[in-house]
Amino acid sequence: MAVKLVIVESPAKAKTLNKILGKSYVIRATMGHVRDLPANSLGINIEHGFEPVYRLIPQRKAVINEIKDLAKTASAVFLATDPDREGEAISWHLIEAAKLDKGKAPLHRVTFHEITREAVEEAFRHPRLVDMRMVDAQQARRVLDRLVGYKLSPLLWKKVLKGLSAGRVQSAAVRLVVDREREILAFVPVEYWTIEAELKQKDKKNGSFRAQFIGYERGKKLPIPDKQRCDEIVADLKMSKYSVSAVDRKEVNRQPAPPFITSTLQQEAVRKLHFTAKKTMMIAQQLYEGLPIGEEGDTGLITYMRTDSTHMAATAIDEIRDYIKASFEGKYLPPSARHFSKKVKMAQEAHEAIRPTRAHREPVQIKKFLNRDQFALYELIWKRAIASQMSNALYDTLTIDIKAASPASKKSYLLQTKASSLKFPGFMALYIEGKDEEKDEFDEDQNVIPQLSLGEILELVQLFPAQFFTQPPARYTEATLIKALEQKGIGRPSTYAPIISTILDRGYVYKDGGKLRPEEIGMIVNDLLVSSFPNIVDFNFTAKMEDELDEIAKGKLKWSSVIKSFYGPFDNDLREAQTNIPKIVIKAEEKCPECGGPMVVKSSRFGKFLACENYPECKGKKPLNSGVRNGSQKEAPEGETPTEPCPICGKTMIVKAGRYGRFLACPDYPKCTGKMALGQKNWQKPSDSGNENSKMKASEEKCPECGSEMVLKYGKFGKFLACSRYPDCKTTKRIYKYHGKKVASEQGEER
Repeated sequence: MAVKLVIVESPAKAKTLNKILGKSYVIRATMGHVRDLPANSLGINIEHGFEPVYRLIPQRKAVINEIKDLAKTASAVFLATDPDREGEAISWHLIEAAKLDKGKAPLHRVTFHEITREAVEEAFRHPRLVDMRMVDAQQARRVLDRLVGYKLSPLLWKKVLKGLSAGRVQSAAVRLVVDREREILAFVPVEYWTIEAELKQKDKKNGSFRAQFIGYERGKKLPIPDKQRCDEIVADLKMSKYSVSAVDRKEVNRQPAPPFITSTLQQEAVRKLHFTAKKTMMIAQQLYEGLPIGEEGDTGLITYMRTDSTHMAATAIDEIRDYIKASFEGKYLPPSARHFSKKVKMAQEAHEAIRPTRAHREPVQIKKFLNRDQFALYELIWKRAIASQMSNALYDTLTIDIKAASPASKKSYLLQTKASSLKFPGFMALYIEGKDEEKDEFDEDQNVIPQLSLGEILELVQLFPAQFFTQPPARYTEATLIKALEQKGIGRPSTYAPIISTILDRGYVYKDGGKLRPEEIGMIVNDLLVSSFPNIVDFNFTAKMEDELDEIAKGKLKWSSVIKSFYGPFDNDLREAQTNIPKIVIKAEEKCPECGGPMVVKSSRFGKFLACENYPECKGKKPLNSGVRNGSQKEAPEGETPTEPCPICGKTMIVKAGRYGRFLACPDYPKCTGKMALGQKNWQKPSDSGNENSKMKASEEKCPECGSEMVLKYGKFGKFLACSRYPDCKTTKRIYKYHGKKVASEQGEER
């Protein structure tokens, strides 16, 4: 009996779908894209309509051959990649690479925003064709980014330093960080003063309270620029008579935040969980694709995590309201459902918000099946979604205006005191949104105000003048940078995390106590791009390009026309820059050990180093210790090229990031397996093999994820078993010695 072939991206997703669809379906994972532009050339035929020249990714050859064979005998082929432009493009590349449209089996595209039985079965009942408009939009983005990267990077190598690179959207993000740093450096503090008055009711010893000086009685604010002006006002206030001029009591509603979209999830995970955007998306992917949950088996726990829509399905809202009704008192459930349909500026995706697939699946019920990070993120998503349908919080607020009439100057001043208290928590009983600011209008005021009546006479107890200085704008954090990118229309849900990872890994930006600061090289590259390629780093232009990609996805623009209109001016700027930009020298603080002259950063085939400005006439040089800044240790950025050569092939080692930190590895790693710890100078090959990761068959075991052979590998802590497709397939097992026999643990990993 012919089976139906289903193709997805990841083994975890395949495993969850296998449980839902049953034995009549064969599910295979591609491990991501199967085709891409070539790594060692531009791969775009500029003279023929910017036609991309795709190549099969070598590591995907085996899975494509397997898919071809399975498709020959399948009764139908279903492409079930992710429901966004990237997923649509993967499906199209699969068709092209495996010639699926040439076979006899009918071809179907299915999409679902949550991996649950109901959603998957509904999707398979209503298949469609691949949407070439979405594919074209993804191709346009890929071609744009390739043109910018492959054309600008060689210019940076020639004019600044080898090993540098530039990106269309990432460069705009670097500019935000650089501009903010320069705002801070140029900031001039301005002095200002405030005055608080401690007042009490007449003829009463206790019950004093504080009021803030505002200005004149009519509400006109009166700035206090210096001590002299402050002393004048204080002298007048000391002689003034005080009375209550207005009492305003109000009940204020505070609405819950909408359910998460990609950007707000990343921002909140930074604030509350201290996750990077990259880590947030990695864990969210695991929750979406499915995890083993007791008797339920592999189950998708959240809806698709790349979205910019706050809309929730009616069935999901009904389920959430049922949960609130069953779990809270009646007043916590509003009379009608709350709808969040507004999308962010220039939104691309049109999915649901990020929410739990089951409202009644409380975090505490599944905590034992999740690791710490998975539980923390699931709890955050679950609470936010449930709280979004709960009643408003209610605050009692009190604002009292106080008149200070000076008989000496004949002036009447206004002082004001405020207090607020939570009357009913509503959604806040479950969840309170994090914030980047120190205080907002709903923060409870600790000021205790006695019962005051209109016209009541008050007595002055003491005045408290205080000097302050204005503060520079705050540096960006990951959360606030994502917020700024979103507000300016730069990037889309799938790009925020890669943008931040890229500018950090390239060494253009670094973290200082969680704040993003530009490296000197980041400022140099930014200034070069601003002066010679203004469109590349112009926020409005970058946002306009994103808008045009959206129009391509809607079928309103042709992708080749968009690329053509961009490339003409860009190519002209590039030609002028090649001629007009002088060589930029990066000077260091160190002095030449030979002649005492200034040292500059240079590069060679072995990486960056410090050399005398007169090198090679003066031979003074030393290694570039990029890990030290102002006496403190900083991690070398991923992708940086120290001077150590690969011990196997001789190529310059680069910094890579692994689960246990950063390490040096061959640029061709894992194909070439040379690697060593940062700072290590000597490398010894494992005695068991001439190649550290030789694919020596260790057992008859098969990979539990993809079915490939398990092979013997070597890691920092010794031998281990891994899938022969590692690192594309992440399955690994530890090897233990027990009574002279080697035993592989079931849940081991490379340590």
